[in-house]
Amino acid sequence: MIKRIGLGVMLLLAGSPGEAGARGVTPYLPLNLDPQIERQVERVLILADKPVMRRPIPAAVVLDALPKACEVDAALCERVRRFLANYMHVSGVAFASYEVAAASGSGDKTVMPNQHGAGADSHYRAAAAGYLQPSDYLLLGVGGVADEGRATATGSVLSAGFDFAQLDLGYRDHWWSPMTDSAMLISTEAPTMPSITLSNYRPLTRLGLEYELFVARMSHSNDIELTNGTLTRGYPKFGGLHLSFEPVSGWALGAQRVIVWGGGAAGGQSFKDILKAFFNPSRAQSTGFGTQSQDVIGKQEGGVSSRFIFPGRTPFAVYFEYAGNDTVQGHNYLLGKPDLSAGIHFPRVGPFDLTFEASQWQPTWYVHHHSSVQTGYGDGITNDRLTIGHWFGDQRVVGDAVGGRSNMLRVGFEPPFGGLLEAEYRMLVNDSYYSAIPYRHENMGSLSYSHPWREYAVGAEVEVGRDVFGGSFTRVAAFLRYGDALRSGYAGSLDESFAVERAEGSELYVDAGVTTNRVQQDVLSLQPRTTTPSSSGAHLGIGARRQVSEHQDLGVALEADDVRGRSLFSVRALDYRYRFDSPLALNVFLGASRYSLNTPAYGWYLGAGPQWRNVLPGWDLEVNYRYGVKISRLRTLSTEPQGGYRPDAFYNVYLLSLGVSRRF
Repeated sequence: MIKRIGLGVMLLLAGSPGEAGARGVTPYLPLNLDPQIERQVERVLILADKPVMRRPIPAAVVLDALPKACEVDAALCERVRRFLANYMHVSGVAFASYEVAAASGSGDKTVMPNQHGAGADSHYRAAAAGYLQPSDYLLLGVGGVADEGRATATGSVLSAGFDFAQLDLGYRDHWWSPMTDSAMLISTEAPTMPSITLSNYRPLTRLGLEYELFVARMSHSNDIELTNGTLTRGYPKFGGLHLSFEPVSGWALGAQRVIVWGGGAAGGQSFKDILKAFFNPSRAQSTGFGTQSQDVIGKQEGGVSSRFIFPGRTPFAVYFEYAGNDTVQGHNYLLGKPDLSAGIHFPRVGPFDLTFEASQWQPTWYVHHHSSVQTGYGDGITNDRLTIGHWFGDQRVVGDAVGGRSNMLRVGFEPPFGGLLEAEYRMLVNDSYYSAIPYRHENMGSLSYSHPWREYAVGAEVEVGRDVFGGSFTRVAAFLRYGDALRSGYAGSLDESFAVERAEGSELYVDAGVTTNRVQQDVLSLQPRTTTPSSSGAHLGIGARRQVSEHQDLGVALEADDVRGRSLFSVRALDYRYRFDSPLALNVFLGASRYSLNTPAYGWYLGAGPQWRNVLPGWDLEVNYRYGVKISRLRTLSTEPQGGYRPDAFYNVYLLSLGVSRRF
């Protein structure tokens, strides 16, 4: 299957007419292998107004972003430019990292988040990448990642093509999320899979279209379940499609879907069979397309994401991911068993670089058993028995489909004597109402310092933690990394090299008001739907927006509503405003909601309404109609009514709000 797709893609590239001025292929920067340079690159892209929706980041994208970022922070740009120089030869070593460590404690078997499968007990970690580029349109990368448990040829990739269509064959990482710590669909939690990837790094059309399509081979499994329950063994396939749009600078919207299929006697699907399941996941997971092996597909997961950059004196990026690993009531656009993630990154808050991310998910992620129309995978959605998505999948009993939540806080600081000091804290909770296993709250923290030395960065790191089973660990490491992008020290203030002003038309705001609301409830399939009487409650919100044309603004917002004594938290991943020549404006928005019921419920969120600007200077009056669509949860508590053909309860939430908004 992979060979047939790869041959077709190569023929497509060979037959594609070269665009005037088309550039060649680009190498990729390290992903969760060289954290010091990766932090600097993320900061550059925020300052350059370039949203990151997928990783690894192409080196050409960073190079293109430098001129704009240099207007804001020339010193940072110079360091990143120095690192990128490693990639600008016919051949060379792009980066290298070696780490030695000692660990102790009963929890030292913990899998470290996003580290390509490395455990806390590994006494060393090594990674490196080199390249040979005989032509602008051909690039050979040779790389690898190794720890005490395994070695993978991560970064060993043959690339050919153009900036609008680059073909990568080999061990290339994939990370489909704007989140930096908690990608749901695919991440670097597991070792890199061999794959064929077609993507672009130059946005296409005025909409700024970017795409990535790949097919990968997962590790060998002895526990592939056919639809009749018998087992087969083989190599399952994992593939997907990512699309994102950046129609204006500083804001992007993405959508992605991944699919698992085949392996041993479960294989035989054609490209057409995969496409049928991909574009009609509800049927593929409910009634199916037939009874032959080629008609049967395994697991699917999908999601949408957005990233917004606020160009203020303290610039920041806000980003969201709403993903599901099922469909709902036969509707392909409704995400079942979902996750909702949100993050914010301040590349500069005084002397600090600050990132905070939070995720919450319902059960069944990365666990998939067979049905009459679906292949099951007893090892889960894993590679080398490590979760392909969010790191929480390796922090539980194998096969337990528990839901939960995680938080991550990362703070970086560049001291006057140079280098980078970074502290990071992670928290994970496997929620008890989804599982009978007595999990503990997991806490992990780290403190690292690195300093430039010639062309290297040298440093040390201390990591401590307690896992979900109550085991604690301590890990102390020292590292040497080639490819320095650190500050060597400065005599004056950091602010001397940081020159940014708020862009015209950008604004922060808070709003408050009252809502009238009602809720349509569909709790049991055996009972009719009911609708509650109207009630009233308070509304609060905070948001940011930026002007993108003479009359149009784009932004993001977080909102909280009191709905019948329960909290409804919503995110506006897309917040659009059209300003008329009069004080009148029209808001239209789309996002996702979390409804705090007996167990958390999630669903789409949308709305619209007029706004009267400058009722008083800096104050706006607005009316919004908002709708929470098929907000769903699982009835897992023993005190709840049971029965019917589904374990889900659904809620449609209708809100009409009147409020005032204060702009800053």
